[in-house]
Amino acid sequence: MKKRSVIAIAALAAMSSQVLAATPFGITSRDISGERRLATQQVFEGFGCHGGNTSPQLAWKNPPAGTKSFAVTVYDPDAPTGSGWWHWTVANIPAKTMTLPADAGNPNGEKLPAGTVQGRNDFGYSGFGGACPPAGDKPHRYQITVWALDVDKLPVDKNASGALVGFMLNSHALAKAQLTATYSR
Repeated sequence: MKKRSVIAIAALAAMSSQVLAATPFGITSRDISGERRLATQQVFEGFGCHGGNTSPQLAWKNPPAGTKSFAVTVYDPDAPTGSGWWHWTVANIPAKTMTLPADAGNPNGEKLPAGTVQGRNDFGYSGFGGACPPAGDKPHRYQITVWALDVDKLPVDKNASGALVGFMLNSHALAKAQLTATYSR
């Protein structure tokens, strides 16, 4: 009887470690939820839009083995530019960091971990730029992505364009987790 109990316990332990290993890399936010409209806090202030221009609080869990750093991007694929619109790129987030507070995308970067770099958004400055689709346009999608990377640091600075950061991210991605929110005016 004892032998069967030990075998059963060992089998359960093996199954639970497989379940834990299968838990996917994920992202959550207290400020936004997937497939819902962005709050006024995440809307740009300017270009005819009136909002708080505040990056959302973000948290992630279960990064893949070998993750050496993280990056976060906010991208609008629906912008009428032919190339979308980069609202935020932030790279070189240390691997021990698993959350960013609201307003971490402030251009002064004071709420970001040391060594973190914000690239230039399509509004023309480094930091977070909120949603601001053309008035009357269909709802735009805002893809908030956390990237798990195989390098400690990407060779980017505050002048790096979204396209350059995106190229570097795709070259070093181990995994990515994404939330998509919408906004229209």
